[in-house]
Amino acid sequence: MTATHLPGDEGLDDRVPFLARLESEDRSALLSLGHELSFAPRMVLLHQSEPSSHVLIVTHGWTKVTAAAANGYEALLALRGPGDIIGESAALTGRPRSATVTALEPVRTVAVVREHFTAFLARSPAVSFALLGLTSDRTRAADRRRLEFASMSVRERFAALLLDLARTNGRRTSEGIELSVPLSKQELAGSVGASREMVQRLLKELRERGAVVTGRRAMVIVRMDVLRQIAHG
Repeated sequence: MTATHLPGDEGLDDRVPFLARLESEDRSALLSLGHELSFAPRMVLLHQSEPSSHVLIVTHGWTKVTAAAANGYEALLALRGPGDIIGESAALTGRPRSATVTALEPVRTVAVVREHFTAFLARSPAVSFALLGLTSDRTRAADRRRLEFASMSVRERFAALLLDLARTNGRRTSEGIELSVPLSKQELAGSVGASREMVQRLLKELRERGAVVTGRRAMVIVRMDVLRQIAHG
């Protein structure tokens, strides 16, 4: 699964994966500390609220990061793919997992126990600063999206979400840009603060306008211009 960078799109700093921020020597040294773990599609890599503290470095495949509220409402927080690090917050703070991470396709990772990971950071200032930079970029991007979403209607937020997914996880086909992440309507709804029924209505509108083609956990964006028009109000 590869991301499609569309003409005119500018990459965001938070999309630069952790391993890509490291020098080759540091990258090899970090990976040598762990052991490989593989996950089939839909398998859970990390469970929200569990007390584990190891980190996972994704070497192949894509995952989704979700969080559930007490009332069962689930939101899609992020997508993490090759080169990304997941679970670092629990490793650094010792707190339970803040989210659930699930494989969207066959995923391979390198698992590093907390003690080895934190010791490596202590003796590798460059890696520590790279991790700090990644955390800062992710926080800044999340703040920016929250600010943008606060000024948008649900309809505009949904169009903006589809555009973002197309940029980061789109795959060009003869029909259009296929979203390479099998997300449910509930997960899409949780990403824009809407109900599942609202997402169904919005998808129906987009299908009627010829902007998207949908199937079971599948979507192809046929007209990016329609989504841009909606997202920009």
